[in-house]
Amino acid sequence: MHIEAFRDYCLAKPGTTEELPFDEDTLVFKVCGKMYALCSISEFEQGIALKCDPERAVALREEYQQVKPGYHMNKQHWNTVLPEAGLPEQLLQELIDYSYSLVASKLTKAQKQSINFKM
Repeated sequence: MHIEAFRDYCLAKPGTTEELPFDEDTLVFKVCGKMYALCSISEFEQGIALKCDPERAVALREEYQQVKPGYHMNKQHWNTVLPEAGLPEQLLQELIDYSYSLVASKLTKAQKQSINFKM
């Protein structure tokens, strides 16, 4: 997956915004103001940080060499996924969906309704 496809995939999710809150190179995707994905614009191949359940995070790291502990993130709750290292695009999309759902599930009832989020 290339950065344009990643960006389009994230922006298609309800309530998603893109921001550059840290610097001009770190692209962050949020749902209702809560971060669920981020990457470097200039070094996209270095990885996408995605939120993950701790047990699943470890299992993914053990199964796929393209999934690493979250770089500069809480390594218990975040993975860095190498998007251009041969990981099946369907799996990458599933991991983005999972990260989005984990974050969206913690939103307030009003926020969930505003984006029509259903578990």
